[in-house]
Amino acid sequence: MPLSLPASRYALPPIPRVKPRTAIVASADASFRKRLGQRLTGLRWHIREAESGAQAWAEAQASTPEAVIVDSWLPDLDMPEFLRDFRGSFPHVDVLSSEGHANADTPRSPYRQELLYALRMTQDTDTPAWNTACDLDDARPVQVATDIKKPPATVHVQSAQKDDPESMPVLPTLPALALVPPPVAASLRREHPAVERLPELIGDAACMLEISRRIRLVAPRSTPVLIEGPTGSGKELVAEALHRLSTRSRKPFVALNCAAIPEALLEAELFGHTRGAFTGAVQGRIGRIEAADGGTLFLDEIGEMPLALQSKLLRFVECGELQRVGDNETVKVDVRILAATHRPLARHAAEGSFRSDLYYRLAVFLIRTPALASHIEDLPLLVNHFLACMGRTEPVKRIDASAMDSLRGHAWPGNVRELEHVLERAAILAGESCEITAAEIDFGAVCE
Repeated sequence: MPLSLPASRYALPPIPRVKPRTAIVASADASFRKRLGQRLTGLRWHIREAESGAQAWAEAQASTPEAVIVDSWLPDLDMPEFLRDFRGSFPHVDVLSSEGHANADTPRSPYRQELLYALRMTQDTDTPAWNTACDLDDARPVQVATDIKKPPATVHVQSAQKDDPESMPVLPTLPALALVPPPVAASLRREHPAVERLPELIGDAACMLEISRRIRLVAPRSTPVLIEGPTGSGKELVAEALHRLSTRSRKPFVALNCAAIPEALLEAELFGHTRGAFTGAVQGRIGRIEAADGGTLFLDEIGEMPLALQSKLLRFVECGELQRVGDNETVKVDVRILAATHRPLARHAAEGSFRSDLYYRLAVFLIRTPALASHIEDLPLLVNHFLACMGRTEPVKRIDASAMDSLRGHAWPGNVRELEHVLERAAILAGESCEITAAEIDFGAVCE
């Protein structure tokens, strides 16, 4: 006869049901929100995304988050003020910055280690390979994770409550970092995409992604930026992206080509002038610097600026004050300066043809735009982009394989701007045909 035992005495205890924890990821970078959200979702977090400080606040009111990870810059966010007000309304929420810094005045949650781990993993995949053609002065191997096949070790995490079923008992450690040469780093970058390029910059080559990364790093600051690169490589697009992602984006973006204005008029164009300051000045007007007050001033081809005017610009860069031509009073202006040149400005400063003190003021942060020949693998993307742009006002044309081969074989001394003009010329020569062939590809400026 089988032995009957009380079921309640020997039954297994019920498995506790894990309740997802909620975290708000606040960042203007959709790519960053997506990657960090995927990491935290794998650690049993429920993610709510916010692209602004106001939206993060609304999400916190609509849910009961355990943590908020907020980017160091949001378009409507002053970080100290946000932290002070947020701490008063949500005193029990763990607040971390996107760099992994915790707010000392908020409680340390038992899940802090998980949050830091997810942030670290997200940031480790957010550094593209250096391309030596993109930045020759700073070409060096980068640190990327190479031990990706080795089973990860584990590290135990202390939980606030020993028997808390929601706590994570173990977490994988981060892979060891090793120095690898740029070609290997680029290969890993293709296998593990991390950085999304900015919409202004067309191209997925490592050097183009590096430009996007540098723009995102420096855009929120007021740091002067010097953009160097060959003619037609997109220096003004970089300047516009810097302004768009800055806290000055709602203020003017004023561009001035220093090589396009006669030397006699350039000072008045920059600083403004009073009525009667010179012949023809029938009325006073403000200059480009003053017009950009609160916003961004982009000085294109800064290397063409006369030495005498460079000293006056240096005075403004140092103290933020300008004096209009013909005026004795000074005007205080808050402007971020972006400068661009196709010349090797450091060499010109060393030779004395450009003021070295002005160079060091402008080149606080350097971004180099590459020649098209150094990232020719982006040619199909660029071709499709320009054909799509032309298709907004006329029937969209496509390019056949023979035409693409012809484009690939060209040296592109005029870089991306030359490519745009060649495609526009080819579209005109193609007439009513919807396809561009090699016969329509003409690299000469004038047809013979």
